[in-house]
Formats: sequence, C-alpha cells, structure tokens
Amino acid sequence: MTSEARRAVVEALIELAGSPDYRDRADAGRSLATFAEMHEARGALWELVLDDRDTFVTRVTAEALLRRHDSAGLSVVASALAAMGPGHHTPSQIDWIHAAVRDVFMVFARDRDAAVRVCEVLARDPDAQVRAGADQLIAALAEIDPILDPAEEG
Repeated sequence: MTSEARRAVVEALIELAGSPDYRDRADAGRSLATFAEMHEARGALWELVLDDRDTFVTRVTAEALLRRHDSAGLSVVASALAAMGPGHHTPSQIDWIHAAVRDVFMVFARDRDAAVRVCEVLARDPDAQVRAGADQLIAALAEIDPILDPAEEG
C-alpha cells in the first residue's frame, strides 16, 4: 500500500472515530490500531482509548493497540492511562484498560516480558505523560501471572 493510500485510510478511519455511534468508534479504534505507527493516527487513537461516552470503545481500542506488541501501541495506551487523572475519567475506563492488559498478556510469559521491556524503554521517553503511563503499565504487567511460562511454551 502506498503512503498516500495509507493516509487516505487513516483519514477515513479518523472520520469514523468521530461518529456518535459507539460501534463505529469501536470499529475505528480496532482498525486505526493497525496504523498506530503513523503520526496521523495517534491523536484519534488516544481519544478513542479515552472515549468517555462508552467504555466498550476504550476496551477494544486499548486491546487492539496492546495486541501490536510494540512501542507504537503501548505508548498510546501508556499516554492515555497517564491522562486518566482523578476527575477526568471514570474509574471503569481505567478498569477496562487493565482488563485489556490482562487479556492480551495473560497467556504467554514471553509476551508479557517483552511488553515490560518495551515499557521500560517508554519509561525514559521525552514525553512525561508517556513515561508516567509506562510506569503504570509496568505495574499492571507485573501483577500478571501468565498461564504459560517459557518452559511450557515450546
């Protein structure tokens, strides 16, 4: 896919992300997560993780970003977590992000451990919000006891 085509897809998904229908926003979040490395997608993804109209949008967008298993996805989730200060978002939004973290990293210890390593790098990011959120993600990941450890994965 050309860069122009990728930008056109992201633009269309950003438009869908502004829909009043939660299903449209959830679909946009899932799909935009594929393009999380693109600067154009990051703002909309951040807004979708912080969606204050429906926690389903928060959950599916966060999960799609986490399933990337990379710094592009983890940094958006980290930044959103740090933005969820008292009075700004409902506790259930934070709970749904933590549920997504558990769901994505509960099975394989190697995936959880790789995510911790990525978050350790993000904890030194120039953006203070990403750093703060990375620390929160590291704490959440540390609480997970994966079903399969490295000896059982092979």
